[in-house]
Amino acid sequence: MTSEFSDAFLLEAERHAAWGAAQLEALTAFLPEGPWSADLPSCRYQQGESTLRVAVLGTYDMAERSWMWGWANPGLRGTEVVAATGAIEAYGRAHGIPELTAEVLDLSGFADPRRAAETVAFTGMGVAGAPGYIGVPAGGDTQVYFLPDDPRVPRPGVDPVTLPRTLLTGAGLIGRSARHVVAGYFDHHGLPRRTETDRIIATLPGGSEAEIDFDTAGRIAGVAVKVRP
Repeated sequence: MTSEFSDAFLLEAERHAAWGAAQLEALTAFLPEGPWSADLPSCRYQQGESTLRVAVLGTYDMAERSWMWGWANPGLRGTEVVAATGAIEAYGRAHGIPELTAEVLDLSGFADPRRAAETVAFTGMGVAGAPGYIGVPAGGDTQVYFLPDDPRVPRPGVDPVTLPRTLLTGAGLIGRSARHVVAGYFDHHGLPRRTETDRIIATLPGGSEAEIDFDTAGRIAGVAVKVRP
């Protein structure tokens, strides 16, 4: 039992914090309200009148306070509905992130195990590059998490107007490394960037430059977008 995540896991989570938070907002706006159902053999998830192709990311047992990855689920192992999550485990092995390679994570030592489970789901979504995740009650004490695998889910682009809010929101989620948040955001969108002592500068679509300054504590001190003539 542990009461904290590894540094490797937290820094990985930070890389996805800004774009992931924006993506979750987009997914929430896209999905209609209503009851949900899922047909796992066909990888189909329905909520309200919307039907999506999904993968099972994992499950959280609220009684045991434990997380099980989809690829490790004995009843689903080797099936199509968890194929996408196998890449998460492979990434964890390649980068030395134990939380991504353990079949089951005991979260009972955390002050807020449910929040810890959401952090695991969020990081898994980021590693998979999925357009969000969906967490729903599956009966009893189980919460199941799905990854949308459907091109109809909108993926937010880079908006210079909302960029400061996006980066600051992401930096506030984990609170470990704002530099990882900013660098991960631009990397996710495939934008060239360079790093200076206290600044990251990225070239935005259209040729504008975004300058993100950091204070001596490593926090975001300012976000400025300079439009090239």
